[in-house]
Amino acid sequence: MKVLLIEDNEELASSIHDFLAREGYICEVSYNITDAQDRLVSFQYDCILLDIMLPDGNGLHLLSFIRKENIQSSILIISAKNSLDDKIMGLDEGADDYLTKPFHLPELHARLKAIYRRKKLNGSNIIIFNEICLNTDTLEATVNDQLLDITRKEFELLLYFVVNKNRVLSRQSIAAHLWGDYTDNLSNFDFVYQHVKNIRKKISAAQGTDYISTVYGLGYKFNTSKQ
Repeated sequence: MKVLLIEDNEELASSIHDFLAREGYICEVSYNITDAQDRLVSFQYDCILLDIMLPDGNGLHLLSFIRKENIQSSILIISAKNSLDDKIMGLDEGADDYLTKPFHLPELHARLKAIYRRKKLNGSNIIIFNEICLNTDTLEATVNDQLLDITRKEFELLLYFVVNKNRVLSRQSIAAHLWGDYTDNLSNFDFVYQHVKNIRKKISAAQGTDYISTVYGLGYKFNTSKQ
């Protein structure tokens, strides 16, 4: 999962960033609304962690921007404002959940996973497409009931493909999703090619269909019409 954390408290932001990184997430950080808007129009995120008291304005105004730009990321508000009116306003403006500070990081993690399951995985931690099965809790992937020997990055890449079935994914977008926004400035994405190649090889070795098509000049597509 790729997360954008919008939080001006540098100590708290660092704590959340390090915790999510240890859990295997890609976590980018913005300390104000202006930087967050720049990132949101340039990159894609699965979930946004949004503080609503930011140095350059009210984070709730960012919810209007997200709707206007049709950004599909889930939103979890994290705020010291704990009144019922604040929570209702945040949820009414489009947030998926509201967590008041202080909070335990494992609870933040649990809520992130719950939001992702609801919005991306139809409420389940098990994703099945034909002979492919992905367990997002155990990070195990099977093909025809055979457990694949895949790395964490390969699992995340296969999940990214399955969640975005039949969409062309550029090498840049794959790199940014799995390794972070800094990869946008790289001139070479051969490492993406190598990971895609590894996944295709391991699925084929388990007698699975190679659903991943190369779209020349653009990237890759998980093509469900292949049988």
